[in-house]
Amino acid sequence: MGSMASITTGGEPIATRDRELRNRALVRGWLYCVLVVLFALVLVGGATRLTDSGLSITEWKPIHGVIPPLSDADWQEEFEKYRQIPEYQQINQGMSLDAFKRIFWWEWAHRILARGVGFIFALPLLFFWATGRIERGLTPKLLGILALGGLQGAIGWWMVASGLVERTDVSQYRLAMHLTLAAAIFAATMIVARGLAPHSEAEAGRATKRFAGLLVILTLVQIYLGGLVAGLDGGMSYNTWPLMDGKIIPGDMFILEPAWRNFFENPKTVQFVHRLGAYIVFAAALWHMISVRRREPGTTHARRALVLFHLVLAQALIGIATLVMQVPLHWALLHQGFALIVLGFAAAHWRGTKGAYPLPGDVVRS
Repeated sequence: MGSMASITTGGEPIATRDRELRNRALVRGWLYCVLVVLFALVLVGGATRLTDSGLSITEWKPIHGVIPPLSDADWQEEFEKYRQIPEYQQINQGMSLDAFKRIFWWEWAHRILARGVGFIFALPLLFFWATGRIERGLTPKLLGILALGGLQGAIGWWMVASGLVERTDVSQYRLAMHLTLAAAIFAATMIVARGLAPHSEAEAGRATKRFAGLLVILTLVQIYLGGLVAGLDGGMSYNTWPLMDGKIIPGDMFILEPAWRNFFENPKTVQFVHRLGAYIVFAAALWHMISVRRREPGTTHARRALVLFHLVLAQALIGIATLVMQVPLHWALLHQGFALIVLGFAAAHWRGTKGAYPLPGDVVRS
């Protein structure tokens, strides 16, 4: 009788396959930890925006900036830098040092979390790679996520810099880009983690896979539109639903010239487009749920489509409540956080329709 190592599955020794599955479980667990920190980072970033704290730290110090002010002299120095920018001079003139400390700590926490997630991703990645636990096909994906994280840090400072000279807040263009890239990194991490998980169900049909991918894209676009609304404080006005400014389609949506600027700079237009995007995502999730349950009844794909629709429904209700209550902090953060949950589940669902990544020894069908 041959040894256990000589028994093969698809041409691969069982012992080798078990080791690869254990490595996958370790890498997947690490990526889920990264997702938790990313989720916290986005929430703290949202609180930083909603409390108008994002310009409280006027310099980008990737290393030295880890240490907050430790003495009264340090606090006075940091406060004096803030006094030089337009936000203080035009909006917060006369702010006390204690009030400054409150907004400072939000921005500091956001930056320290951003640095932390970089270490939580990079150091284990180096360890897993050095010990041979990263599959060859996985390396480009993980390095791509790491590169996006570095780019996100640069975009974050680029965003802050937009509010330090002439403006009293950051550019909504840059804020929306910063938020959307964070969401894309979250989705990419979820996709890789889900691809490393065991899949008990066969691949879904081509139509199901394509529409599941479309839902990921639609959700990302909706998050981008939400970033524009946040950047313009667009949720602070027109706080009725389903009517907006007393109408289904409000007027004065194209008062800026050229017309395209209204889609990025007119708060009324931006909020209307965000509402429209929500209706599209809702309709798409509903259609996907119905179609998958008809084409592939009783499958995991159909059950996930059902869960995804209910997540989208819950997010829509949270969004409406946030709007009509005029964007209280906790509801706004719930709305932003739940958007990530919807995106993460949509990304996991799409990867689930495709099945797990093939193990190195598996025979891949053309």
